[in-house]
Amino acid sequence: MGSKTRLQLTWIGKDEKLNLEPRILLEDKEQLYHAERRYSENDPFDNKLIFGDNLLALKALEQEYTGQIKCIYIDPPYNTGSAFEYYDDGLEHSMWLKLMKDRLQILHKLLKDDGMLFVHLDDSEQAYLKVILDEIFGRSNFVAQITYERSSVGGIGQGGVVVNTGEYILIYKKKELNLNEISSYKPIDLKTMKRYNKIMKSYGERTLIEEFISKSNGESVKIYKHIDYEVESFSFRNYKENQNEIDIKYGKEFNNLFRTFLIQKENSFQQDLISKMDKGNLYSVEYIPSRGKNKDKLTNLYYLNNELVGWLKDSAFLQDGMVMKSSKITNIWKHEEIPKADLPNEGGVSFPRGKKPEQLLKRIIEWSTNEGDIVLDSFGGSGTTAAVAHKLKRRWITIELGEQCYTHIIPRMKQVIDGTDQTGISKAVNWKGGGGFRFYKLAPSLLVKDKYENWIISKEYNPEMLSEAMCKLEGFKYTPDKDVYWKHGSSTENDYIYVTTQFVNQQIADDISDQMADEETLLICCKAFNVNQDDFPNISFKKIPQMVLDKCEFGRDDYSLNVSELPIDKKEDEQMMLFDLGDDGE
Repeated sequence: MGSKTRLQLTWIGKDEKLNLEPRILLEDKEQLYHAERRYSENDPFDNKLIFGDNLLALKALEQEYTGQIKCIYIDPPYNTGSAFEYYDDGLEHSMWLKLMKDRLQILHKLLKDDGMLFVHLDDSEQAYLKVILDEIFGRSNFVAQITYERSSVGGIGQGGVVVNTGEYILIYKKKELNLNEISSYKPIDLKTMKRYNKIMKSYGERTLIEEFISKSNGESVKIYKHIDYEVESFSFRNYKENQNEIDIKYGKEFNNLFRTFLIQKENSFQQDLISKMDKGNLYSVEYIPSRGKNKDKLTNLYYLNNELVGWLKDSAFLQDGMVMKSSKITNIWKHEEIPKADLPNEGGVSFPRGKKPEQLLKRIIEWSTNEGDIVLDSFGGSGTTAAVAHKLKRRWITIELGEQCYTHIIPRMKQVIDGTDQTGISKAVNWKGGGGFRFYKLAPSLLVKDKYENWIISKEYNPEMLSEAMCKLEGFKYTPDKDVYWKHGSSTENDYIYVTTQFVNQQIADDISDQMADEETLLICCKAFNVNQDDFPNISFKKIPQMVLDKCEFGRDDYSLNVSELPIDKKEDEQMMLFDLGDDGE
């Protein structure tokens, strides 16, 4: 077959292949935290906070969570050269790109087919990362680039000709996602809400008063006059103070809320309709538009007092005393739309220059997920993603290597669970507390070298840890059977694995074989064995650690690529990024 070529970004070290060890996760039950009671049936308890290198942590999640994550939001170090208090944010270009590519490849695997990825960064690497994401996700799966105005010009003490007040959020979908079905809702501002000041209590009876043929498409246009209709005035001015009373009286009729609009003079068709109507009455027009969003669809428009009626119907609902209305997502998110006035105090933790507003994460998570979906953040930072996902009753996984995992995320999430955190979005979503999380650390490498440079099983591994680790390395799910000692895990309904450090002889193999059903197969992983393998056609025998030495890279705990710890042996001009036409042979 011929070869295909595609545009790609290349840099020194891009093609270096990492053979990551799929570590197991060790739960630290002293850090487990949950509410004392349930506040609802959907309280999120099954959440994971993981302390450790995020590349190894992502690899650890791969077996269980491939294709399970609905939303991934990451806010990686921007590679600006600035020394953040909690991050060394100054990796050289090639190093940073390599760091991101390795992680994004696993993140792509973890996403559900209808999942979405959000990458938050500034302009120092945005253009380069866009090309890498095109390679990994496919250019056709690019959704949008959001320009996020992080602050006003007045709040920036920055020199230079162009003052940079913006950041970017790159959005990609996995594959099977109908973007037209994704809705975003936001409250209508009070000024606009007050304009929806009428409710249609009854349409009354209608009588056809005129019918004619449209010049634009030759379809019939029918004008009806209504009698005995009932319109009642309504005001949102004091809605919050009188919410209960108003809900009882009008609660089922908010979809009949409307406002009226003057028809533009330039709209000759609408002006012609209005000319056939008397002031002070209700009319409806039934016709098929020749253009616009209702093109070729039978449409009913209402007119009151010679003005067009605009409904909230089918696009709005009440939430916390506000009318929420469906809105199109634009690619410009201004800081006024996502207020950050109290950002330093959100979550009760300080995270200078690194914390993102909870309102921003609320918009992202509500847009891309439903209650119960899993949200992942592999650059946990101060824990904003976990806090917002929790308050929105989503399940979450957060990974953080820095000490802020203990100093920021754990205290913050405890306050969220207790309901004492009333900052951020808490009041908007009426957050009272609930749920919980489990805390995990990455296990050490399974294999280490002894003083003779031979690979041996780490002494930090007990039998249960060894069994779980071998299951991961061999592609089995760790599901130890309480009744059958040799069933440590399974890959199919009838295929099992048994992990032991003892010497396996003919007698032990005979005992296990006698217990096996005819259709069952078994892999025995042991330090040594002496059996006649021909006697056991349904059993395979392998030695630890020889059987796994070539499966991955053991003994490496840090994939952070901290440039300050690496020798400088290349000049800057040798590190330039090049666009290259690479071969994809088939």
